[in-house]
Amino acid sequence: MDLDTNFHPGGSLPVEYLDKTPLVRDVKMDAVIHYAKRVRDWPALEHAVEQKIEDQWEFVNWWARHVTIHHGAGRGNKKMTDPSSFSADSVKRITGIGPERVSRWKKKLRDRDKYRAQLFGAAYYKAWNGAGVHVSHNSGENEWYTPLRIIEAARSAMGSIDCDPATSDAANKLIRATVAHTKKDDGLKHNWVGNVWLNPPYLQPLIATFCQRLLEQMNGRDGRVVQACVLINNATETVHGQMLLAHCKSVCMIAGRVRFMDEHGEEKRTPIQGQMVLFFGDDSKQFRHYFKDLGVVLVRSD
Repeated sequence: MDLDTNFHPGGSLPVEYLDKTPLVRDVKMDAVIHYAKRVRDWPALEHAVEQKIEDQWEFVNWWARHVTIHHGAGRGNKKMTDPSSFSADSVKRITGIGPERVSRWKKKLRDRDKYRAQLFGAAYYKAWNGAGVHVSHNSGENEWYTPLRIIEAARSAMGSIDCDPATSDAANKLIRATVAHTKKDDGLKHNWVGNVWLNPPYLQPLIATFCQRLLEQMNGRDGRVVQACVLINNATETVHGQMLLAHCKSVCMIAGRVRFMDEHGEEKRTPIQGQMVLFFGDDSKQFRHYFKDLGVVLVRSD
């Protein structure tokens, strides 16, 4: 069928998909990313990477809802009588984006964190580790520290912070965990005990590995974790995000974006992502009490 811009339900085809705008935007973001890396403009790089991922995500989801691929008579992912569907050929003619490109995007978007890291590139992370340039919020070596109000809310909700398996000596001056593991002694090699505060390194596969380790320590035979608060980006579509959400008892979606601090307690530039704190423990009422002023708190009902 030809592309009909007045389909129902859903109103009209999004204006940005009536021409090659999505393809042009994607190519433009590639150019910005390349230039930002060359001149080491990290804020511009962050913005371009996030914009590229978001644009691709929106197009892939729109494609899944409204585009039909012909596989021969009687086959396809939508009935052609559905007024909200369009043929892949007609969409490709208009936008320049066909099934092959959508398939590549979809594959990359299955793990946004990995895809984001690939787009940022090695030079970005080298600068980040060496000069305190912020990717997200690792409480370890990048010199960006969690605001005291979040740490104190976690301490009050759990009663104490007995273990921080991913920290630094400087960060632990604020967190004051009884047991603090740094990059030097590798928290992944130790058992975690008591009430745990975890702000994992934001590099794949480390972030997923630390999150998996927490669940193992809570549920495995060697685990002695009683409660835990985990601070990560609110990227609910990621593998580690889904893994934690499937097991936590409560989650606080932090309002706004967290203003992290440097080693002197001064606020630094906010990250480009929002954050959430996930709670693992039996007293969700206590968690809600101390986190309700920081953002919306959701409590598992089952």
